[in-house]
Amino acid sequence: MTDLDPASSVLPYSLIVGQEELRSALEIAYVSDAVGGVLATGQRGTAKTTTVRAFTLMLTGELPVTLPIGATDDRVLGGWKIDKLMEGKPEAQDGLLVEASRSAAGILYIDEINLLDDYLVNIILDVVSTGVLNVQRDNLAEESVPARFTLVGTMNPDEGSLRPQLLDRFGLVAEVRPENDEERRAEIMEAVLTFHDDPDAAQVQEARRRDEQRRAALQEAKARVGDVGWAPGTLAACARLAGAFGLAGHRGELVLARAARARAAIDGDTEVTTGHVAAVARPALVHRRSNGDSGSLPIWEDTDDALVAERLRDG
Repeated sequence: MTDLDPASSVLPYSLIVGQEELRSALEIAYVSDAVGGVLATGQRGTAKTTTVRAFTLMLTGELPVTLPIGATDDRVLGGWKIDKLMEGKPEAQDGLLVEASRSAAGILYIDEINLLDDYLVNIILDVVSTGVLNVQRDNLAEESVPARFTLVGTMNPDEGSLRPQLLDRFGLVAEVRPENDEERRAEIMEAVLTFHDDPDAAQVQEARRRDEQRRAALQEAKARVGDVGWAPGTLAACARLAGAFGLAGHRGELVLARAARARAAIDGDTEVTTGHVAAVARPALVHRRSNGDSGSLPIWEDTDDALVAERLRDG
């Protein structure tokens, strides 16, 4: 591997310790595009970005298209190649939104998304909603361009909240917590140090083989998710949870049902059951409860888990 090979600088997906909630959310969003995007929230240094990059690299061999803080309009929306423009030979260049749509992973990744400029947030909201990029400059509308991608963002809640309109566009929210168990911390250190000291070590090579197996399993799940049926009462259970958590509109229960179906496909099951619904309830519902439109995430309590269990038993 060369220094330019992303696999030489990003930890293999199967070598990551922990991160179960984030990995599950990313896998579900890949298997079922209709679930929507994924938001990872947690303090800095908890490997949120590493996990997203490792996941995309495992799936496609490429890193995700990334929208950096401070990106210019032209870089996001598309513009002209500067070198060609200076030569008097103007040549159009796709923006990051179109690049993400056409990338192998179909992912637009935004780190520190809560710090993104409101102007760009509005554009992204429109594109995510319509699947079309419409650009108007100097009162001249450019030709509309298809732009469908999965939005994946990370944020540190200590650095500010996220606009409610954007928060609602994420199908799933994964809370990333630091590992406090000493053995797990030791596992993390061993994995990271082994990889950086010797990317060709046997442990790393074994992780890459597991990555290949995981990629094949997820591709199979994606191909068969539409054939997964519904056990009696499962959709009614999703509706009960939506009512119990006071969800506005119907997006929440649709995401809940689609995520449960993707979970069933990943697990190799032929029917969605309330067990699958329970498994995805927190990431599908945590950001959809009433929070005064503050854009902050209410804490998911043990009482919320108890409410999920109670409503799922009601059927």
